Amino acid sequence: MATLEELTTEATAEIEAAKPLFKQINSERIEFTDDDYDQAITDLANSKWQEQEFGYIQARQEAYGSIADQLDMQYWDAVNGTTTWKDHVAQVKSDNPKPE
Repeated sequence: MATLEELTTEATAEIEAAKPLFKQINSERIEFTDDDYDQAITDLANSKWQEQEFGYIQARQEAYGSIADQLDMQYWDAVNGTTTWKDHVAQVKSDNPKPE
């Protein structure tokens, strides 16, 4: 797993490669100032860190499906003596591991 410093280095390279960047102020297109570039690097590095640390949460939420679907799996597992829901949860966790 990358440190915030490593992600900042990566973000710096990406922002440098994207130069020049511009902003719109009062209908005027103006190139970023040094402070704007510094803020863009900080924002991108923080975004990368957030994704690295917490991205698995959203991925799991999307993969689990709705509560109604999960309850239906649990019902049919109880009726049929199967483990469909447990297998589904294990697969989602395996496909989207929590960072250590």
